Amino acid sequence: MTMSRNVTVIPARARVGNNQETESKTKLRVAAYCRVSTDSEEQASSYEVQIEHYTSYIKGNPEWELAGIYADDGISGTNTKKREEFNRMIEACMEGKIDMIITKSISRFARNTLDCLKYIRQLKDKNIPVFFEKENINTMDSKGEIMLTIMASLAQQESQSLSQNVKLGIQYRFQQGEIQVNHNRFLGYTKDENKRLVIVPEEAEVVKRIYREYLEGASLLQIARGLEADGILTAAKKPKWRPETLKKILQNEKYIGDALLQKTYTVDFLSKKRVVNNRIVPQYYVENSHEPIIPRGIFMQVQEELVRRANLYTGKNGKKRVYSSKYALSSIVYCSECGEIYRRVHWNNRGCRSIVWRCVSRLEEKGSDCTSPTVNEEVLQAAVVKAINELLASKDTFLSTLQANIETVLNEEHDKITNDIDVKLEELQNELLRLANSKTDYEEVAEEIYRLREQKQNALVENAEREGKRQRIAEMTDFLNEQSCELEEYDEQLVRRLIEKVTIYEDKLTVEFKSGVETYIKVKE
Repeated sequence: MTMSRNVTVIPARARVGNNQETESKTKLRVAAYCRVSTDSEEQASSYEVQIEHYTSYIKGNPEWELAGIYADDGISGTNTKKREEFNRMIEACMEGKIDMIITKSISRFARNTLDCLKYIRQLKDKNIPVFFEKENINTMDSKGEIMLTIMASLAQQESQSLSQNVKLGIQYRFQQGEIQVNHNRFLGYTKDENKRLVIVPEEAEVVKRIYREYLEGASLLQIARGLEADGILTAAKKPKWRPETLKKILQNEKYIGDALLQKTYTVDFLSKKRVVNNRIVPQYYVENSHEPIIPRGIFMQVQEELVRRANLYTGKNGKKRVYSSKYALSSIVYCSECGEIYRRVHWNNRGCRSIVWRCVSRLEEKGSDCTSPTVNEEVLQAAVVKAINELLASKDTFLSTLQANIETVLNEEHDKITNDIDVKLEELQNELLRLANSKTDYEEVAEEIYRLREQKQNALVENAEREGKRQRIAEMTDFLNEQSCELEEYDEQLVRRLIEKVTIYEDKLTVEFKSGVETYIKVKE
């Protein structure tokens, strides 16, 4: 007798979440996630409404148990790195404390498609569904992920569009000359009630000191140690000064009242990574946007000095040297024979110890053909003092020469050049904005703007050189008028202030002063 087979299908019991219990009386542990994207009052009220809504919504279902309300306030949704509550909720899910998540929409959960799908799949592996109210999508549904991929992509496009709108808004403000500066770590400035930069007097004095000491010959490290010794704090209120920080201060155009906008830009709206803007996107240079701390001429002299120190080449082969200002004579004493600098060394000649200055080619190069003399430090210092005293002895003659020099500098026309460039630049800027708005090719106009800006920069450097020369002549004039008697001993600070260069010959040395005056002194060991 043949027995017929009876097959009974036993349907699977849907299991949601981490609960291993199969009894229907077990309540589902449901959590809610809500987020607002800004810190504005309007959004803050939305934030409170969302929390209230989900608390009553979950508690109103007799089969659900509230597993927590996770809410990020004022955090962007383009990535999850800074969303502390979101990350805490995911951790709770992985630890088996949550069975289901409810959220308003995909854009509230995540605007990044990859992030969105990554976490949903991670939760699905734990049998934890996410329910999106607005889209009516349950991620455990068979159609859930297809719909989710589409909706998440749309949310990402929305975020990209929003990012682009914000970017355009910022660029518009830049075009109007409105600057945005983080003043919390900006030495010398703060913001007033109208969000305009205003000077902090005591901090401004520190900035002026940094510029002054750098032009006097001090290295970045020396300036840093001096500030630390005097207990002066950085803009971040830290006692330690880094040379890199000082260099940024010396290069920051905001200290002359100008502002270069969009020095960096965001690579993409998802990673929010910012990189240096090497003409990839437009920049905006706003002149006279706020009150300056440093005179424009001083600033340009510092830029010139930064370049000079970074490109210190000496000798016949043009060997690059590291600038040193440990001593006043460092990096300013040169060999007349090979053009190399002299270096201070401790000398031991047949048991006789002394400090001497010697040409570095003779110190570093074996078999050097340079025959320049090695000079005892006391002899070198005495010769420099003698050069200064000779200047003082003939100060009436020198004063008339200096006065003639300063009049020559002042009579040179240089302002007209920069003024003409400014007029042309303004015309081109207006033309560029007109072309950009009409989406016409404006590369030619942009290139002309860059060319004129470079021309203006060169003109400003020349002006700064003239201003620097005028100041050096004025300083020498003041020194000659103030000094009533000869110097009795070598003075490091005075040498930094007055001497530009010392050149060593076989039996003499020449001393070139920063005012342009030069004298020579016979040297006897």
